[in-house]
Amino acid sequence: MFANTLSKVFGSRNERLIKKYSKSVKVINAFEPKLQALSDSELAAKTLEFKNQLANGAKVEQILPEAFAVVREASCRTLGLRHFDVQMIGGMVLHEGKIAEMRTGEGKTLVATLPVYLNALAGFTVHIVTVNDYLARRDALWMGSIYEFLGISVGVVVPNMPTEDKRAAYSCDVVYGTNNEFGFDYLRDNMAFAADLRVQGKLLYAIVDEVDSILIDEARTPLIISGAAEDSGVLYAQMNALVPRLTQQQEEDGPGDYSVDEKTRQIYLTDEGHENAEKLLKSAGLLAVDSSLYEFSNVGMVHHLHAALRANTLFQRDVDYIIHENKVVIIDEFTGRMQPGRRWSDGLHQAVEAKEGLQVQRENQTLASITFQNYFRLYERLAGMTGTADTEAEEFQQIYGLEVVVIPTHMQMIRNDMPDLVYRTSREKFKAIVDGIEDCRTRQQPVLAGTASIETSERLSNLLRRRRIPHEVLNAKQHEREAKIIAQAGRPGAVTIATNMAGRGTDIVLGGNLEMELQESGKTSADAIQAITKDWQERHNLVVSAGGLHVLSTERHESRRVDNQLRGRSGRQGDPGSSQFYLSLEDNLLRIFASERVSNLMGKLGLEEDEAIEHNWVTKAIENAQKKVEGRNFDIRKQLLEFDDVANEQRKVVYDQRNALMDTTDVQKLILDIRTELVENIVDTFLPPNSNDESWNVEGLTREIERRFGASLDISDWIAGDPNLTQESLAHRVDEIVNAQYQEKVDEHGEATMRMVERSMMLMVLDSNWKEHLANMDFLRQGIHLRGYAQKNPKQEYKREAFEMFYEMLQTVRNESASLLSRVQLTQNQSAEDIRDSRRSAATGRLNYIHEDSPAAAQKPAAAPASNQNAKPSPQKPFVRKSRKIGRNEPCPCGSGRKYKVCCATASTAKFPG
Repeated sequence: MFANTLSKVFGSRNERLIKKYSKSVKVINAFEPKLQALSDSELAAKTLEFKNQLANGAKVEQILPEAFAVVREASCRTLGLRHFDVQMIGGMVLHEGKIAEMRTGEGKTLVATLPVYLNALAGFTVHIVTVNDYLARRDALWMGSIYEFLGISVGVVVPNMPTEDKRAAYSCDVVYGTNNEFGFDYLRDNMAFAADLRVQGKLLYAIVDEVDSILIDEARTPLIISGAAEDSGVLYAQMNALVPRLTQQQEEDGPGDYSVDEKTRQIYLTDEGHENAEKLLKSAGLLAVDSSLYEFSNVGMVHHLHAALRANTLFQRDVDYIIHENKVVIIDEFTGRMQPGRRWSDGLHQAVEAKEGLQVQRENQTLASITFQNYFRLYERLAGMTGTADTEAEEFQQIYGLEVVVIPTHMQMIRNDMPDLVYRTSREKFKAIVDGIEDCRTRQQPVLAGTASIETSERLSNLLRRRRIPHEVLNAKQHEREAKIIAQAGRPGAVTIATNMAGRGTDIVLGGNLEMELQESGKTSADAIQAITKDWQERHNLVVSAGGLHVLSTERHESRRVDNQLRGRSGRQGDPGSSQFYLSLEDNLLRIFASERVSNLMGKLGLEEDEAIEHNWVTKAIENAQKKVEGRNFDIRKQLLEFDDVANEQRKVVYDQRNALMDTTDVQKLILDIRTELVENIVDTFLPPNSNDESWNVEGLTREIERRFGASLDISDWIAGDPNLTQESLAHRVDEIVNAQYQEKVDEHGEATMRMVERSMMLMVLDSNWKEHLANMDFLRQGIHLRGYAQKNPKQEYKREAFEMFYEMLQTVRNESASLLSRVQLTQNQSAEDIRDSRRSAATGRLNYIHEDSPAAAQKPAAAPASNQNAKPSPQKPFVRKSRKIGRNEPCPCGSGRKYKVCCATASTAKFPG
């Protein structure tokens, strides 16, 4: 109450900020007459003048007004677009590292040029993050005219670019790209085996377009680089065949093998289900007759069974995914777009492939991973812009420390947002929707009908076809035609059915898109252009008189923000428009979260068939349901971030060590220190300090020294010949001999080669152990919730055990590096350049780039290295093995104590004695 009183007296925080920025806008506008009088060369010379001022000690904020005014004048001269005053406010919000909420059609793309120019003057490389490659290329080309005029370089990063081209793009003042590409480049840079393979550089300042989509909708979406793991496709198919023989519970505690929780999208086996599943698995030969489903060795079986049940009960074709080119392609629940590279994790994608009778792809092993939450928090300064962020302001503040500032519209919003209409059944609802569309067409009012799934869009399309109502359908199956469909969606009487994909980065212009019409016509004469423009103006006036674009939705989405995005397609830049949502008690949101309350209200009102309820109470109940879902999703994202923060801190340590290794030319002192420490630890293990010599395990020490360093020492004779020999002096003597042997190897192969070997070997060992550590962290995380049954806090237990595992991994890396370097044997005539080229080839091999959506992921093989694409295979002589083949899971013959597959099998540049 006290806060409300203060707001009334002093205004809200948002109002006070807008008032402050408005004062700065007046200062910016004062520069306009002076700048208009300058020639093009004089205006462009302002860039050098600003840089000199900053070099001489001026603050960025001091030059902000004039710099913004310069960008506006450059935009007028190059694009014919003049920044509105509210766009200047948006530019200041972005410069200060906040989120600018600007309605659709307010020109966010142009707004970004203001802080980009200002920060480029200060020497920052600015990353502009977009939601797809098309927008990245379009915006870089479109806004590039302004930057080029002012002497600011522009780069674009897209998938499959050559390394040199990508490095050149990242060296520009401003870099456009997608969130995926920026994230993958960060991971690839931290997997590189040489400093010259890194491309991205420092993460200084980023402006995220559609910031709510990237930092909220995809916050649970890890970017993963992976390699192929074991093939278990047959097992998925066998599990899928068992699912129809299990029955679903129809009521709580009733008969059935499993229950389904639609709110959390999980399934749970009942006690009866456990027994039946065991019987079915045993009869199928997948489970030994005398074993149990929950024995440790059968845990993987439970994992596959749960994946098969979820795929068959919770994931629907044409709603959650489609079949495209014989592949399961995920449909993004927020945008409605196909995600051709994305794959669900935890075996779910394979289970869906088995369900659809498609080839089951192999699972992957994580090599590097980061969430968008943690990637974007790496930037020194972060800003964002979108049309819908205020409903998620608390999450932006808590997770990213970003404040949301709602920018006023340039022209007053006059859209008519009508109350929701709620029907009893889905049939009644769709009948009313078709009637409403038909009514709009008779008045020549264009209609955009929003749907939440492909299935719904095709159902509505069929109903319109029966009524002979011409229309366009825009969903994931027609994504190639998106630009053309949207361009025509504002024509008189046009009907467009669209999933959530209609909107991001495009505008629906009343009367149709004039620029696209002129471009498609190919006519350049003044008379032809005038005729097309006149025809468009007549259509535009007709649509305006009909009420502008009418947006209707076939249901409410789980997030109010998505509803606001759909509404925002209408009423741009002061245009007339209207919006209305049609709902039924059979919609998922109402059925799961609010059906009982609304159903009781409809019963009390005594509504008849085909009659809708329209009441503020209903709207309030629906908003409360949406708030529940938003709150639950926020909690999920927050909890995932708390767990991922642990891995993120470890990731920073590992990546810092990798960068330090690549940036240094000599790790000899580090290797010597590690080797000395390892020798001392080994001696202390077998000859414990402060113990008598009867308890010394001299034989064990001798074997361990030989196993670790390949040095055959007669330690028993040392002790017998020197009664005063202590553990400390013995360790020093062992260290001297091991170092002397290593120095002989250095003398034999040369300093340059051995320095390269040392760095390559340490990187190889670090990467190998980090990869295994990531897998162990995944296993720990999957089962950590069980600690709650022991009255322990799962988060604290996770942090404690993760720290212990990480400390152990770092010790293993140090010990293995020293041991392997002592035992490594280089092939004859192998130079430092050979080793470097070999490691570089290994680093650019075939990898999978996964965009996983908790659980969702992408699997896209990288292009083969350019140097190998045109190479002709040379004839190979048959290989004859001279000794027994070593199994991948057998102890490594080098004596490290680790499995062969994660030890010497990965050392492609070295030959180890067997």
